[in-house]
Amino acid sequence: MNIRQAETRDIPALTDIYNYEVTHGVATLDIHPRTYEDRAQWFNAHNKDNHPLIVAEDNGEVIGYASLSPYREKEAYSSTVELSVYVDALHRGKGVASALLMQILDFAKNDPSTHLVVSVITAGNEASVHLHEKFRFSYAGTIHEVGVKFGKYLDIVNYELIV
Repeated sequence: MNIRQAETRDIPALTDIYNYEVTHGVATLDIHPRTYEDRAQWFNAHNKDNHPLIVAEDNGEVIGYASLSPYREKEAYSSTVELSVYVDALHRGKGVASALLMQILDFAKNDPSTHLVVSVITAGNEASVHLHEKFRFSYAGTIHEVGVKFGKYLDIVNYELIV
């Protein structure tokens, strides 16, 4: 497995990995699949400032990605980033998420403009909670019944790590 900075040619794979979660899971509370154009715009907001986007590839195939995105649009939040980690369903449980998280946190820890990394996790996603706790993220609260997906109200739990 190789981890590298995402490139434009990765956008179709990034879109497919994300859209699988849109249509089959609750890792995202998006309910409509994203288009290539949507994801290209999202892609273009990364790999500048303190917002890296990295991919894990195996035998030339993108099998997961991690990003640090703006937490909120207000300038006072600029040193806080929101972490996202997505792994292709066929490659879960093989250490891909841990490898991606290790790499992206290394970037955050070495970037003087990043102070806090925040993760928003849908409650019940124990694999993601365990992953964050493994990397010393702290629980920072629950927002109850904040979203509806697949006809069910869902809570989100927040995790944070000061870097």
